[in-house]
Amino acid sequence: MCIRKAILHKKQLKDSHAKPFFSLKLKWSVGTGIGVLLIFAVFSVLLFQSFSSLLLNQEKQYAQEALDTAVESLATNTKELTQDRAEHSLSLRIHNERNIKELQTLYSSSFYTSLTRENISISVYNLSNEMVFASRDVPVKFDRVEVTEESKIKHTSAYNVLVLGKKVFSEKDKHLIGYVQVTNDLVNYGQTRRKLILIFLVFSLIAAIGIALLSYGLSSWLLEPIDLINDTIGKINGDDESDALANLRVPELKHEDELAELGRLFNKMLDRMQRYIEQQQQFVEDVSHELRTPVAIIQGHLSLLKRWGKDDPAVLDESIESSLQEIARMKSLVQEMLDLSRAEQVEIQFGKEITDAKEVGLQVFNNFQMIHPDFTFVLDDDLKDITNVQIYRNHLEQVLIILMDNAVKYSRERKEVHMTLSKNINDIDIVIQDFGEGISQENIDRIFDRFYRVDKARSRDKGGNGLGLSIARRLIEGYHGRLVVESAVGQGSVFRVSLPLVKNKDNKK
Repeated sequence: MCIRKAILHKKQLKDSHAKPFFSLKLKWSVGTGIGVLLIFAVFSVLLFQSFSSLLLNQEKQYAQEALDTAVESLATNTKELTQDRAEHSLSLRIHNERNIKELQTLYSSSFYTSLTRENISISVYNLSNEMVFASRDVPVKFDRVEVTEESKIKHTSAYNVLVLGKKVFSEKDKHLIGYVQVTNDLVNYGQTRRKLILIFLVFSLIAAIGIALLSYGLSSWLLEPIDLINDTIGKINGDDESDALANLRVPELKHEDELAELGRLFNKMLDRMQRYIEQQQQFVEDVSHELRTPVAIIQGHLSLLKRWGKDDPAVLDESIESSLQEIARMKSLVQEMLDLSRAEQVEIQFGKEITDAKEVGLQVFNNFQMIHPDFTFVLDDDLKDITNVQIYRNHLEQVLIILMDNAVKYSRERKEVHMTLSKNINDIDIVIQDFGEGISQENIDRIFDRFYRVDKARSRDKGGNGLGLSIARRLIEGYHGRLVVESAVGQGSVFRVSLPLVKNKDNKK
């Protein structure tokens, strides 16, 4: 047994390593983290574009203000711009703005502020394209063909440059006296964009990791029933003891949700499986016991005939008769076992069959009246019209024959059997009542088990194998009906068959 367990454990380890295992919690956490990362990335991109557009518009505004102010100052000249005239005009502009706003700070002058910005450069050119003035180094070459007030972004080896240009006309006679170009190297703009990218990237990663960890913790708590079910299944699979299924259950959970309900349903399934296993074991034991007796009887008679009984006509006749009886009983047993097996598949094979319950009930009642003239049969029929139920006709007839036959077999002094046919809104009820020996409460819950007999000696004498009621219940439950019993010792039993009505025009209420 130890060697077998070791081999099984080795095989399970091999199977577990054959295919990588990713837990649902890990998938949930990673998926949630990636989802949050994507959502945050989309949000970050939109926000980044908005900030970038705002910053770029601000840089364009600074450059435009510097350009407009420079052109306004230089337009006071009447001749072509030179270095002295450009410097004089621009310095006078600064001086005048200082005088006008003497109570304010020096940086209140828009033009002076533009000149003091590190990234903005103002350059003045004469009509020959020669630079006569520059506030700082000019990062791009001047081309009067490209002179326009529309901003353009040019690429240099180190950074991008925003370029604006304008022709300067004299205020006096409106003739062209030169050109002004304003450049903004956008270094601060680029640095700010990179900082925003870094900030958004860090926040996205932190959010994704945080959400993933939170999701992992939350999923661990929510999926606790799944882990408990897995542990229970693993213990059942790894336990060779026959009572493993009877002892192992999923622990009861405190919180109420769908997964807790799943745990309870799993426990109910294990309970049902345990009952099936016990019934199967009992079934095998009972079949072995039932078949052992007739086989032993037949073997005994054949051995007797082989030794000396074949020469004695009386012994020969008795042995052959007894053997035939046992063979007939085995044949009946095998047939009932086949009926029981088929009863478990009625929903698949006969799920759409429709039968008139009133007609079948009357037929079975009349047949038993004919074959048992010594009994009194009483019929209480409340069904006035055709009453269709969803069941195969032969199966309904078989169930009623089983119940009527049991009522006749187990009647004592009062040989009387009652049959009642009635219906309500949803179901039809067929009730069969006898006044025989009855069933004790100790046995009433087991009479539908396979091969179970309340009084095995009496049942054998009456030709029963203990399968009839089991077949009847399986057939009725296969058609979504119910078969229940009420009984009292010494007073008789009442068996009630309930089947759903087929609601159509033939079933009149």
